[in-house]
Amino acid sequence: MMVKNLLQTYQNLNNIQRLLVLIILATVLYGSSTSLSYSLLGKIGKSSTSPEELTSALPSITGSVQEDPNEPKTETCPLNGRLHTKKAKDAWEQKRPLAVMIENHTEARPQSGLSSADVVYEAVAEGGITRFMAVYYCNLPDVQVGPVRSARTYYLDWLLEYDALYAHVGGANTPGPADALSQIIKYDVLDLNQFSIGFPVFWRDYQRLGHPVATEHTMYSTTAKLWEVGAKRGWSAVDSKGVRWDKNFTPWKFKDDQGGGTTTNMTVNFWESQSAYQVQWSYDSVTNSYKRKNGEPHTDLNNNKQLEAKAIIVQFERESNANDGYPGNVHLLYGTTGTGKALIFQDGNVVEGKWIKQSRTARSKYVDSKGKEVELNRGQIWIQTVPEGSKVTY
Repeated sequence: MMVKNLLQTYQNLNNIQRLLVLIILATVLYGSSTSLSYSLLGKIGKSSTSPEELTSALPSITGSVQEDPNEPKTETCPLNGRLHTKKAKDAWEQKRPLAVMIENHTEARPQSGLSSADVVYEAVAEGGITRFMAVYYCNLPDVQVGPVRSARTYYLDWLLEYDALYAHVGGANTPGPADALSQIIKYDVLDLNQFSIGFPVFWRDYQRLGHPVATEHTMYSTTAKLWEVGAKRGWSAVDSKGVRWDKNFTPWKFKDDQGGGTTTNMTVNFWESQSAYQVQWSYDSVTNSYKRKNGEPHTDLNNNKQLEAKAIIVQFERESNANDGYPGNVHLLYGTTGTGKALIFQDGNVVEGKWIKQSRTARSKYVDSKGKEVELNRGQIWIQTVPEGSKVTY
């Protein structure tokens, strides 16, 4: 009877009134479905904490703190050796490293947040297209990061050297050796999968570049929001048993700049068939650093600065297809353990040596031709993994 009366009332309305009713109904239905979706997503993953409880701020840079330029920088960042203030050390010792998967599709450039990472790993994700894993720890300011993309199995082996939080959007999940999502559970990774967190920790920015791009190139977050989620899940500097993340962590050896070298340019090929992902590094003797180009200067959208590194490590590893039945057989594997050729660029020089990683969780080491560990310059470090036989010129 109630439904019949409502229909009769609706029929007595004029066209404008009917349109307004339809708009109101559509808005109510959309809001209900969105709330249901986030409710369901929030139940996925290790934590039962709802997205609303994980953060209170809307998508923006929050809680940004700068180091006092007048305070002496006496404290060494354990990840890359850069010197910071005592205030910075007090802050980073309250948390653990955070690793974020950031894509490098040509439509994703320029990315946000790469220039603020302590260490950046780069390898092919699929089809010759590289992807970054940016590791954050020692910088105080909040950093907007993105576009965030999916997990791949070999990045987990580098990630676990830090026992870091791992932020990503889904991942390879076809049963087999490249099943990153299953391995995240198996390896007990401290997982910050966007699928289990949602808005407002993660959000899509369709206007980030001022022109339309595909949806997969739009996912964003900030380091502060991700660390906040980790802390609420009990993953701060210590775990649930009171063990610090760095109990078994072995820092690399660091040194001060020397400069003056003559190896001023190098080119790194991942897949020669994909020239858009070839990387050129140019040595700047004034800053004793290397500036990155992908045909044109590669910049950070957050600050419009060209990406630069104090040390670049190119490690050659065996690449193979996973043969897991995924369409196109695009999932890849890399021989991340054992030893292989490495090139270490810094101070305008190159050391032809080796990389050594004794197990999946062991710390990678880089040694010269005599087996002595190479001391790295203080500052951002890039580690680029290329297939064995890849062309690197310098």
